[in-house]
Amino acid sequence: MKLLKSLAVCGVLTCLLPAGCIYPHFVNLAAEELAVYIEKISGVRPEILRGLPDPRPDTAIWVGYQPVLNEIFPEVDFEFHYPEEILIVCDGQNLAVLGRDIWNPEHTQIEVGRGKLIDGRQVEYGTVNAVYTFLQDYLGVRWLWPGDSGEDVIQSGTIAFAPFTYRYHPQIRARSGMFNFSGFPKGGYGTSTDWTRRQRLQLSSIFFSGGHAFTDWWERFHETNPEYFALQPDGTRGGGDKPFPGARTIKICHANPDVARQWLAQVEEQLEKDPNRTMFSASPNDGWASGHCICEDCRAWDHPDGELRMFHWAGITQEYVALSDREVTFANHCARLLKERFPDKDYYVITMAYGHSRPAPVAARPDDNVIISCVANFFGRTDLVDRGSTSGQTFKQQYLDWAAMVPALIWRPNTGSPAGWQQGQPDVSINQTIEDLKLVAENKCVGIFIDGVWEHWATQGPQYYVMGQLAWNPQLDGHAVLDDYYRRGFGPAARDIQAYWELLEQTREVFVSGDRSYPEVYDDAFFKKAYGLLDRAERAVARAPEKYAQRVEFVRAGLDYTMLIVEVRDLMVKVRASRGTDTLAADQARDNWAKMEQLCRDYPYAINWGPIRPQTPRMSALHPDYYKGR
Repeated sequence: MKLLKSLAVCGVLTCLLPAGCIYPHFVNLAAEELAVYIEKISGVRPEILRGLPDPRPDTAIWVGYQPVLNEIFPEVDFEFHYPEEILIVCDGQNLAVLGRDIWNPEHTQIEVGRGKLIDGRQVEYGTVNAVYTFLQDYLGVRWLWPGDSGEDVIQSGTIAFAPFTYRYHPQIRARSGMFNFSGFPKGGYGTSTDWTRRQRLQLSSIFFSGGHAFTDWWERFHETNPEYFALQPDGTRGGGDKPFPGARTIKICHANPDVARQWLAQVEEQLEKDPNRTMFSASPNDGWASGHCICEDCRAWDHPDGELRMFHWAGITQEYVALSDREVTFANHCARLLKERFPDKDYYVITMAYGHSRPAPVAARPDDNVIISCVANFFGRTDLVDRGSTSGQTFKQQYLDWAAMVPALIWRPNTGSPAGWQQGQPDVSINQTIEDLKLVAENKCVGIFIDGVWEHWATQGPQYYVMGQLAWNPQLDGHAVLDDYYRRGFGPAARDIQAYWELLEQTREVFVSGDRSYPEVYDDAFFKKAYGLLDRAERAVARAPEKYAQRVEFVRAGLDYTMLIVEVRDLMVKVRASRGTDTLAADQARDNWAKMEQLCRDYPYAINWGPIRPQTPRMSALHPDYYKGR
């Protein structure tokens, strides 16, 4: 097929689309980006034609489904049989790029707070994801990280394909929570929304919140309905006038049937705001060890053979069995009410296996319309033990135990910050993450929500990239993905940059093993070796296209930041030890902070300034003006 001169944006496969409907926002955006990238590759931008062109061009790219495709490709089945299924087909003259698209034209906007509306909501975005698949897999475009320096395009005077047909549907259907700050609708810290869309993460078909379901119930109901809340050993509900463990971490009385009915009323409120929702949380509140209900009805839902765990109430600490059977039973009650209220809808209840409900239940089994979100925190840490377990259960084993008894599972790890993950340091576990993603994919994973990925691209970028690629297609060889990343990103310096990231990963493993302190691991010898590898990479690209030098410089910005923040850590030890009287150390720390802030301005996306500003909770102890004597 010779260079295509036109680009036809067509309709979609859904009965919800009336004739003459304006195409959804993201279909238009993807078609426009396809035209832009064809121009970047070939120097020629196709004309975008909306609807069926008359006369029909002899050669065209057809974006989205419309009936004429049955005439152009008479031997192709244009029915979609799987959620998010995509189809790319070429006959040598025409190319069709399409997927299963479902949306309600009356509800394409979603409210994101304070009355702000974002347009483009669909239930499934098959065509959009098909376009980005075509750009990556057939036109060779790479988005290594957000921004211009992370984009890699191979120029060619001709775009040509032999006839082919490609179909695919993703196993992992909840992907936007992997980079939840840049999901749709985007979150507060997100800087990577274009990147997540192009990686086919942002626009997925299972949308849910990774948080807790009852955080506002105390404020809403404690005066009118105290019976909704957990019975405490002192006979109060939820702690009486002073909620225990807190207003947003209060526990409910699961066995009270009015609680499930109020939960259903809350679902109806959510659907009023967003009729596209299909998944509704019944997940327990945080403060997972404290304040659970001790009423006889709730305790009757607990299994006596459950793992013993340590529980806390005001002034009382006691061993009691895990609450997994209780949580599943409650979710089942909610699911049955949901099905009874909406019998013709495929609505689901999601509940987290979290805290004292992390172990798999002994007897209770989730109903078909209950999805378990497993907070198994083995992200990047091989055999981490659940600190709430009295039997030494690992998070990984808990995930596998749940997978053995349910048809589908969502993996929702908390990343923590074992070696500076949240603070933007090179806390990378690239090889372990490849293994983890393969493991969950082989064990019924249909969704991933990670709390949290802070989008520090110059210090954690290769890990983010391989995460994105494997979330869309976990059958890929993660190490081949990395090889492509280094080769496409750094050309003649690929081996040096690979050695650099391997050094960062190995150094991180030394630290998290616990044998050596942070200053002992990230010492002068480490920085000498790391900078030496980047110096070598810089020399390797001296006569190569300028883009390679720019990318090496981007990576160097991450190492510069790392050195500055490591120095700040050491300086703040002195400030705290002196109770703030060591003004020399304090001034040096402030100077480093000024340099870090400037670096974030000079290299957008390198380090995400939003979550590392000194007054944020993750960083306040690292600045002399915010550490408050700690």
